[in-house]
Amino acid sequence: QVQLVESGGGLVQAGNSLRLSCAASGRTFSSYAMGWFRQAPGKEREFVAGISRSGSIRYADSVKGRFTISRDNAKNTVYLQMNSLKPEDTAVYYCGTNWILAIAASEYDYWGRGTQVTVSS
Repeated sequence: QVQLVESGGGLVQAGNSLRLSCAASGRTFSSYAMGWFRQAPGKEREFVAGISRSGSIRYADSVKGRFTISRDNAKNTVYLQMNSLKPEDTAVYYCGTNWILAIAASEYDYWGRGTQVTVSS
């Protein structure tokens, strides 16, 4: 059974940083793409960043230059380093796994339960 567990969320002031982690189990981690998405209240889940099994990376325009996605296949973990956080980054952040790197949430077949990120102004 595939399981994804996010951690690292919290409350921070604007301009500060957080690093999210997503630990995966139940499938061969290195064989799958991983994605980070976020969902604010009343909004749809949106793509933030993704990394393919070969290491190709994509970012949403809203986070380019501020967020960095990485993966450690030895630890079955994907990370999201978030710098220069803004109040509009406030959301629940989810990681998902999929065969290929995709920006549509509907393409991902497994999800974690999410971790709350709140950025105060």
